[in-house]
Amino acid sequence: MSEPSTPTPEQTASLAERLVPTPGQTIGPFYGFALPFPRGHELVPPATAGAIRLHGTVYDGAGNPVPDALLEITQADADGLVWGSEGTWARDGMSWSGWGRCPTTRDGTYAFTTVEPGSADGKAPFFAVTFFARGLLNRLFTRAYLPGDEQAGAGDPLLSSLTESERATLMAVREPDGSLRFDIHLQGPKETVFLTYPRHDD
Repeated sequence: MSEPSTPTPEQTASLAERLVPTPGQTIGPFYGFALPFPRGHELVPPATAGAIRLHGTVYDGAGNPVPDALLEITQADADGLVWGSEGTWARDGMSWSGWGRCPTTRDGTYAFTTVEPGSADGKAPFFAVTFFARGLLNRLFTRAYLPGDEQAGAGDPLLSSLTESERATLMAVREPDGSLRFDIHLQGPKETVFLTYPRHDD
């Protein structure tokens, strides 16, 4: 019996050209009881000193709320320390990973309990937001920046590269009760600026 031959570099390149990458999968309605977990939206307990509420509504291109979606945030802590470990499910009031997960309600709203991130390396503080929804083949990435620090915003590489109207879509709004509101518009005139990261642009 003859041994199988090893493909030549030319054959390998030809095969790669013929193969079509497998597309990302829509998240589907099954996530509602597969991905959310108890208190996943609480990066810190609500009674924690300095705790704030980050909330908002997700809208589609027609301005309608999106009920079947899931958001994740990652952030620095109040001192600007970015934790190197992966997000943890621990919600014991002591552990901190800077990561949380929250589904949208039937009204398209979401809410996290967390702390305001501090500045990391002198850059404008922000929440990194990842968005999943039924009908999206790939997740979306954006940022929610804290309002009020124009000097830090002017020195931020991303914010300084955008037009004024584009920057506005990445700025959270301070509500009268001290909470932060960050609405996401998937399309339309108020479309949120979405980002592409290395290895996540396929």
